[in-house]
Amino acid sequence: MTKKLTVDELLEKAKKPAKLALAYHPFYGGKLQVMPKCAIRGSQDFAIWYTPGVAASCKAIKDDPEQVFTHTSRWNYVAIVSDGSRVLGLGDIGPEAAMPVMEGKALLFKYLGGVDAFPICLATKNPDDIVTACKWLEPTFGGINLEDIAKPKCFHVLNNAREELNIPVWHDDQQGTATVILAGLINALKLVGKSMSQAKIAMLGVGSANTRTALVLMRAGVKAGNIVMVDRKGILHPNRKDIEAEKEENPWKWNFCLETNSEGKTGDAAEALKGADVCIAAAKPGPGIIKKPWVSSMATDSIVFACANPIPEIWPWEAKEAGAKIVATGRSDFANQINNSLGFPAIFRGVLDVQAKTVTDDMCIAAANELASFAEERGIHEEDIVPRMDEGEVFPRESGGWALESIKEGVAIVKLSRQELWEKATHIIKNARESTNLLMKQGLIPPPPEDI
Repeated sequence: MTKKLTVDELLEKAKKPAKLALAYHPFYGGKLQVMPKCAIRGSQDFAIWYTPGVAASCKAIKDDPEQVFTHTSRWNYVAIVSDGSRVLGLGDIGPEAAMPVMEGKALLFKYLGGVDAFPICLATKNPDDIVTACKWLEPTFGGINLEDIAKPKCFHVLNNAREELNIPVWHDDQQGTATVILAGLINALKLVGKSMSQAKIAMLGVGSANTRTALVLMRAGVKAGNIVMVDRKGILHPNRKDIEAEKEENPWKWNFCLETNSEGKTGDAAEALKGADVCIAAAKPGPGIIKKPWVSSMATDSIVFACANPIPEIWPWEAKEAGAKIVATGRSDFANQINNSLGFPAIFRGVLDVQAKTVTDDMCIAAANELASFAEERGIHEEDIVPRMDEGEVFPRESGGWALESIKEGVAIVKLSRQELWEKATHIIKNARESTNLLMKQGLIPPPPEDI
């Protein structure tokens, strides 16, 4: 029987990843490297892979630009683009300080999705410049993952880049978060016997994550009037003149004032949580952002998703003590990790495999349904509502659902069956994992230093 940890032991456990990160990152000097994927039998092969032989491939692509996806690795390249203006819960820490996060994301892209992703941290905070940079990068990449860009410019960057580029552009803090939250909510509601259409949902934070999450939830069946959104100044409602004054800059937030909160609630987060079935928090790192009495005021069998990183808005054990039936966070060291890492590797695997030209909210819903179904089929309970990152078989399945939706919506160039998609994704992901494991086995990737 697993020993129940004390609060002090739980707190110490929560601090350990940050402590080890400070030792491990310098030890490895980063988390990525570029490795050949072609056979090199001797120096004579360089005449094929480089000059003079490579000129033949160049000419083929010039005659038919689409051949770039077969003669080069562009078909599997993704740029992770950030200006470092809102990194995790750390705020505007700049492009250099954002690099460890972007490298970490690239690591997950490769190991979980078999995607070759590259950190691109930009020395600009101008949204038009970010879009221009993405346009300049387009010939090299099969997709763009926008990351850790402050609101509201992140909305404008996503919308404008999607309009101007012919490859899929995705903002993981928006669409990735929404996908995994929806997957978790589908199964959590099943466990407590409540429906998506009737659930009352309080959303704390109206940044990039919860903005897109609200839009996706509404498209997935949540009634707009059943959502109550809360920013730093309180509940959103039609009389929020401060938000109305900025509606040109952030029309999404003003629309929430007009469309959500049919009960006309006013006040703060405490008021928003009263009687709510679900709390979805993407506010700021805690603990103590969500108070235990607020959770106690929620409906019976309440659900709390405290998604702030690196520390959730409320510790899971505190939410449970306050009466929550199901609690999820963004951390891997607690039960029910609601984290983008379950989404973006497989999602990009899917769009790359069919050369999709864009990413839509319906694709997010398709991926969320695959995640929820996978977990339900192998069994769910209050502390296990979504797949875990170590369940490798979920990623090919999720990527297939995403790709099939792309084909259905008519935005995919390559048409493959579900079985073909599954086999292709499985092969690519297996190759990435086994390559890493082989390098570790051979000592070319040394073991990390002993725990400190």
